[in-house]
Amino acid sequence: MKLVIDATNATLGRLASYAAKQALLGKQIIIVNCSDAVVSGRKKNIIAEYQEARARGGSALMGPHFPKQPFRIVKRTVRGMLSYKQKRGKDALKKVICYNDVPAEYEEAKKIHAGKEKKTTTIKLSELSKVI
Repeated sequence: MKLVIDATNATLGRLASYAAKQALLGKQIIIVNCSDAVVSGRKKNIIAEYQEARARGGSALMGPHFPKQPFRIVKRTVRGMLSYKQKRGKDALKKVICYNDVPAEYEEAKKIHAGKEKKTTTIKLSELSKVI
């Protein structure tokens, strides 16, 4: 069974935990519009945290490699919510596919809208990826 999740205005952590849980249950997860997902909090603090995460893995250290593209940030966040070093988690992570926009094959599919308008300060992943 395939679940198509629209990440527009969805909080990144909540979206990732839902996707991870559904993947563990054996469902194929397609997350579209990843660049429109948001991280809540003060922009300055969020940018500082992500820049620190990217700087942690220098080229001489051989990692950890932290992604810059929004769809990869979402996939990495989902990975953090799975036991990806064990077989069960690896299999679940293979079932999660992320896209920055909506591919033609999923335009007509029924989507789960994971987000709503936020009253707190947030930053979109598209903005964040340009800054880090």
